[in-house]
Amino acid sequence: MRNEFTAVIERDNDWYIGYCPEIPGANGQGRTIEECRASLADAIALILEDRREDGLRGVPADAIRETVTVG
Repeated sequence: MRNEFTAVIERDNDWYIGYCPEIPGANGQGRTIEECRASLADAIALILEDRREDGLRGVPADAIRETVTVG
C-alpha cells in the first residue's frame, strides 16, 4: 500500500520548514529540501502510528480486526 500526503515546504533563512495539511501537527525542518522532506515523513509516520495505537485502545478482545487497503 502506498500513502501519499501533501508536503508544503517554505524557506526560512537558512532552513526549510515543512508541514502536511492533511496530518495536523506534522512538521519537519532541514537545511535542504531533502532533509526537510525526510523529517516531515518521519513526523507523519510517528503521528499515524500513535493514532493507530490510541484508536485501538479499548477495542474488545472478541472484535473482528481486519486491514483495509485503499488503493
